Amino acid sequence: MNTKTIVHQSQPAIYVYEAPLRVWHWVNALSIYVLMLTGYFIAHPLPTMPGEASDHFLMGYIRFAHFAAGYIFVIGLVVRIYWVFVGNRHARELFLLPIFNKEWWGGVWHELKWYMFLEKEPKKYTGHNPLATLFMHFILLWGSIFMAVTGLALYGEGTQAGSWAHTLFTSWVIPLFGQSQTVHTWHNLGMWYIMLFVIMHTYVAIREDIMSRQSIISTMVSGWRMFKDDRDVDDHH
Repeated sequence: MNTKTIVHQSQPAIYVYEAPLRVWHWVNALSIYVLMLTGYFIAHPLPTMPGEASDHFLMGYIRFAHFAAGYIFVIGLVVRIYWVFVGNRHARELFLLPIFNKEWWGGVWHELKWYMFLEKEPKKYTGHNPLATLFMHFILLWGSIFMAVTGLALYGEGTQAGSWAHTLFTSWVIPLFGQSQTVHTWHNLGMWYIMLFVIMHTYVAIREDIMSRQSIISTMVSGWRMFKDDRDVDDHH
């Protein structure tokens, strides 16, 4: 449902994001950046380096960084799903979309016009706005699950039959796609899909911090949503 909260000077901030969620956000962001950088070089290897091959292990280090960041990414995703059940209501926003709520879809449309500079006044939300929630659900959440599953399938291919990754993922993911190279291709395309989200997310967060008279970036550091005036705030949940 949707309710309205009036934020007065006596209530200048609302506690939104709990510490575990904030830690996950920044650790996840760092792991994604490492995965994108190393993943690009894995898909487009560097030219052969001069000298004795035994003197160089650059691609090995790149692959190790990719695997390490992948483990952090997957563990973080599992923890994030767990926090849906034990965290506050804002921890569930990305997972439970009110798709049958007409007012929520009106908020999506309003935010779309706001981002396109067709709306003069922003709406304020204690958590994510409807459009951000929609994008993060379908791009970040499902994109992360897709990348985790396909990545573990490719990892299990290297660790070979008998390993946990091969048993749980490789054994069915690669046959589902038809062949290993197809999984590689879709995993690589998924990287660009996530990268597009990262670019949009960064731009929108900075833009909203400047234009919407409410804290965005600092909220994911402190947990508190700060408002710069006493207008209505959509406290949707």
